[in-house]
Amino acid sequence: MAKTRTLNELRQNKTYGYRPPHKVKMVKKSKYTRRRAIDCKLVERSKNNPGYCKYMVTIAELDGTVHKQPAYGKDMQGALSRLLNKERTVKVERNTGAGTMFVAWMILMGVPAFYMEQSGSPIYVLYGFLGVGALIGAIAWWNNYITKGE
Repeated sequence: MAKTRTLNELRQNKTYGYRPPHKVKMVKKSKYTRRRAIDCKLVERSKNNPGYCKYMVTIAELDGTVHKQPAYGKDMQGALSRLLNKERTVKVERNTGAGTMFVAWMILMGVPAFYMEQSGSPIYVLYGFLGVGALIGAIAWWNNYITKGE
């Protein structure tokens, strides 16, 4: 007795080499070790930025809670990558504070003074100010990187 295939199955077999699976029991993993996006829906297309869309992503956390979060991008993959990038930068922002910037400022002012003290030249002041300028430039670059795409 030959099984009759649907037209869609025949097309998939011809173009992609697809064959429907036989009756095999699939074992699902019940425990996850990572967060996962369980649903992503297109909400609306942007009126201000043509080509961009707003997606609503449903995220399942490790503890079993589920929440929704908006994501923006040209396609779903871009929206998810923007969402992950934003979460990473928020995590880094939380872990770095004013104390880190003060320590970086002290190092940038103190290291050139320590090494140039032996030569007796006051050029270490210039190196200190250049270091502070580099620190301010790095902070401006980081702020531009965080707010990119908003």
